[in-house]
Amino acid sequence: MTLNYFDHNATTRVDDAVMEAMLPYFQQEFGNASSRHAYGSTARRAIDKAREQVADAIGVQPMQVVFTSGGSEANNLFIRGAADSLKPGHIFISGIEHPCVLKPAQALALRSGERWVMHQLAINKLGQVDVGAANEALTVQKPALVSVMLANNETGVIQDVAAVAEIARCQNKDVYVHTDAIQGLGKIPVDFAALNVHAMTLSAHKIYGPKGAAALIVDKRLLLKPLIYGGGHENGLRSGTENVPAIVGFGVACELAKARTMKTAQHVAQLCERLEQGLTEMGAVIFGAGAERLPNTCYFALPDMEGDTLVVKLDKAGFAVASGAACSSVNPGQSHVLEAMQIDPLLARCAVRVSLGYSNTMEQVEAFLQAIKEIVAALRGMSSLAL
Repeated sequence: MTLNYFDHNATTRVDDAVMEAMLPYFQQEFGNASSRHAYGSTARRAIDKAREQVADAIGVQPMQVVFTSGGSEANNLFIRGAADSLKPGHIFISGIEHPCVLKPAQALALRSGERWVMHQLAINKLGQVDVGAANEALTVQKPALVSVMLANNETGVIQDVAAVAEIARCQNKDVYVHTDAIQGLGKIPVDFAALNVHAMTLSAHKIYGPKGAAALIVDKRLLLKPLIYGGGHENGLRSGTENVPAIVGFGVACELAKARTMKTAQHVAQLCERLEQGLTEMGAVIFGAGAERLPNTCYFALPDMEGDTLVVKLDKAGFAVASGAACSSVNPGQSHVLEAMQIDPLLARCAVRVSLGYSNTMEQVEAFLQAIKEIVAALRGMSSLAL
């Protein structure tokens, strides 16, 4: 049975062009980029090119790109690296951040002997950061660090990062503002300067690149201390021998993402519109409906149909979807995103996420809707027999 992949917010298939670019650096061009011989020089040139490709995708200078092993490391590098460079103060994050932002912020506030205080910016029922409430909160407590994601990985709701950043900058000219833009890149245009931030996180495997490569984009004036000390790689911010094949793949993936964002967005938006039309006709609730969202993401619930059950049944029917964030699957329970949106816990248990990619088709969407109808009918039939 062919599995129809509808989980692109979790990860993506490595693009053929990305794979082709990576292959030589596993065997023929296997040098360490720190070595001074020809093999090392070839590896260094490959990394430099990838740095330029990543920078070009979001409109920054190559020197602003710090390569890391993943988005989690990049987010930790910002929060912990900034905190170690600043006097303790108030850190503000949105109530819907990914755990790799939430957890280090919480840990920072618990560090012994320090006075970091964490605050969560309020979320409205559409899944957006409440800018009015953010203005009040950032006025009451002078912010030192702020992190608000560009687009939520579960709902796909796009946040007004620039507005929150402007408020924070008005309250403290020395504030550090960061956005986790991992879900945005490749789905919507992403411009570092337009977002008004000092730092941004990107990841390769969400844009048809390899796992194991990501970047923290930093303002040239930003002072950070490294998480990993050693040989001083990445301008001293991330020591360790570079993963050349993955970095090369990341660069090519960024180049492709920049070139095809608009075309892909139009394609998946058409698919998502039909998907949500069909689901709504079945009585589904679409979380974040009415807010600006990523064009590929549909987070829905069919009342009384438990999300985990639907995910398993759909998998058996040939469709790969998610019941929430893939990175949180090891800690099952109610989505903290839906909780922040004040969604009824019983409805939140029914949540299923579909996230589409450029290879998905309208035929797959129609087949998915038919599969959902059959699964729901079967489950409701079983419930009737139980009564």
